[in-house]
Amino acid sequence: MAAAQPKSPAGVTARRLARGCWSALWDYETPKVIVVRNRRLGVLYRAVQLLILLYFVWYVFIVQKSYQESETGPESSIITKVKGITTSEHKVWDVEEYVKPPEGGSVFSIITRVEATHSQTQGTCPESIRVHNAACLSDADCVAGELDMLGNGLRTGRCVPYYQGPSKTCEVFGWCPVEDGASVSQFLGTMAPNFTILIKNSIHYPKFHFSKGNIADRTDGYLKRCMFHEASDLYCPIFKLGFIVEKAGESFTELAHKGGVIGVVINWDCDLDLPASECNPKYSFRRLDPKHVSASSGYNFRFAKYYKINGTTTRTLIKAYGIRIDVIVHGQAGKFSLIPTIINLATALTSVGVGSFLCDWILLTFMNKNKVYSHKKFDKMVDTPASEPAQASTPTDPKGLAQL
Repeated sequence: MAAAQPKSPAGVTARRLARGCWSALWDYETPKVIVVRNRRLGVLYRAVQLLILLYFVWYVFIVQKSYQESETGPESSIITKVKGITTSEHKVWDVEEYVKPPEGGSVFSIITRVEATHSQTQGTCPESIRVHNAACLSDADCVAGELDMLGNGLRTGRCVPYYQGPSKTCEVFGWCPVEDGASVSQFLGTMAPNFTILIKNSIHYPKFHFSKGNIADRTDGYLKRCMFHEASDLYCPIFKLGFIVEKAGESFTELAHKGGVIGVVINWDCDLDLPASECNPKYSFRRLDPKHVSASSGYNFRFAKYYKINGTTTRTLIKAYGIRIDVIVHGQAGKFSLIPTIINLATALTSVGVGSFLCDWILLTFMNKNKVYSHKKFDKMVDTPASEPAQASTPTDPKGLAQL
């Protein structure tokens, strides 16, 4: 009778792999738990767990409200209106003259001082001595037809006496007299601190379909008699210019002479899990231009008013210094959502395992009996050839885990 053929090693291996794959589908694995009786290590472990739980409960969930879905940067509209009159030397100024631009947008300027050059016409006159290479001694120093981009006109090639003093400058063809030669300064800031500014703001969070404005919904003429107060009149957004400058920490007189930029920041941070009445605007004020940098501090601009005298086009050039107001709106809204709540809870539970990792690292690295702990924690197996009988061996632990 023929001897039985030995099974192919390849077939045995394939069947083992198949059984292993199938068993992985329905087998349950659980980690091995070892209790180490060490008071200091136990206190450290619980302290780390407590700190992690406090971080997630207090900071992540209470402070950051990470259980909410959030939206930043609300859609916003701003309408502004300035009221008041002021005076300068021999003139009364109203809103139409000292507010630029007059449309009432989120950025506008209130003129507080002007340097006016009256009766300018197209003709020839000495160039400003402030212009580079404008000073001269003779006609040879002036090139006819030369145009300086920082100057006031086209040079004629003549060297003429300056408006005052013994100096001479090159003659130019342009709007004459130039600004330095005949400007007159006028201060408008006497009554300016009492100017009132209405800032009407509406915001919308499209993700949550939430809208709100900063004006009280009243029909009793409330806006005609109220003034902003953070506690009693929060929904009366009418501010005095002096109040805004004071809250920004600036001197009104200095700011009115040199000009500057003040930011009015409206912050809408809304927890939409609460009633809509709890979502309120918060106002803050600060100066935006760097006042300590002389080269870039202050604010001024120029514009001209044109008219005709005896058929000749004439203009008044005005260099205006003023306080520019920038209304800036930002905020964030949040509302409970299941998805971020689950994600942050899972992160918190996972992070608690950092305590186990830290204590394991201390046990395996720094403690006296770290080898005993390593022997108990890790099972080492040696892969033997199939032809050799497997020898079962039980790790010996002469001292036992209790020695830890």
